[in-house]
Amino acid sequence: MINEIEQERLEWTADTEDAGERLDKFVVESIEEDVSRTLIQQWIKDGHVTVNGKTVKSNYKIAVGDSVQLVEPPPEQLLIEAEPIPIEVVYEDADVIVVNKPRGMVVHPAPGHYSGTLVNALMYHCQDLSGINGVMRPGIVHRIDKDTSGLLMAAKNDLAHQHLAGLLKDHDVDRKYIAIVHGNLPHDNGTIDAPIGRDLKDRKLYTVTEKNSKRAVTHFVVLERFASGHTLVELKLETGRTHQIRVHMKFIGYPLVGDPAYGRSKGITMDVEGQALHAAVLGFTHPRTREQLRFEAPLPAEMEHLLERLRMQ
Repeated sequence: MINEIEQERLEWTADTEDAGERLDKFVVESIEEDVSRTLIQQWIKDGHVTVNGKTVKSNYKIAVGDSVQLVEPPPEQLLIEAEPIPIEVVYEDADVIVVNKPRGMVVHPAPGHYSGTLVNALMYHCQDLSGINGVMRPGIVHRIDKDTSGLLMAAKNDLAHQHLAGLLKDHDVDRKYIAIVHGNLPHDNGTIDAPIGRDLKDRKLYTVTEKNSKRAVTHFVVLERFASGHTLVELKLETGRTHQIRVHMKFIGYPLVGDPAYGRSKGITMDVEGQALHAAVLGFTHPRTREQLRFEAPLPAEMEHLLERLRMQ
């Protein structure tokens, strides 16, 4: 359903399920960022949202086949400020910085939410980040979800950014995650090769679908099984779709513990909100030296506590 045209430009084609919905509600539900309906209404009024190439009002009723395009207005430079937020730096040089992001931290600012993010922290710590992604996402070449902890790399100049983005595009970045899932996975290892696209019923979510989707591949290895009916799994990303691990594990019937969007409403939970998912390994070729770098981050305390509880059951 969604195709990213270029930076800050999004386009959707309305399906039968969208018919009759107000334009402002359609855009709020479609956009990936956490944006208020009031802000979207202002963007529509200012002409940043068009339907079939024409400006319309917020209460315009969507019709099947409508092409809705959003061109986000350029953010105000002063809204994105450096903030003295502590971050755990795993590695840093003149080109790259690797951090261990804590659970609960958003990676980059979004309209209406300009502070407290990893970008704000990096701007204070580094002061030199690549500008390819603009003022909203300086240095950011990939993301992990707010409630996913673990390793993330950022570029400190455009040369490094282009190199790292190329590695991601070519699937040449080693990314391994540790997760705790509901259910006892019967296979010791396997591969999930299932395309992911927008969920037609809820555009803030993703699902395995053949419609307007992209190929997604996740490899898994079982690390430990528990009598409670849970499994500790290592997952390796071959592709990097939004919510990929969370969607794939739900698809095969073993959703992540604590996942508010794709998990189960009942059962064991962690000490904090959010999915039991940690980006544990990150490996890539350095943009300047071409040295092979590999980093590991231990599980956060809340996941370790949950594992202790599971082992005692």
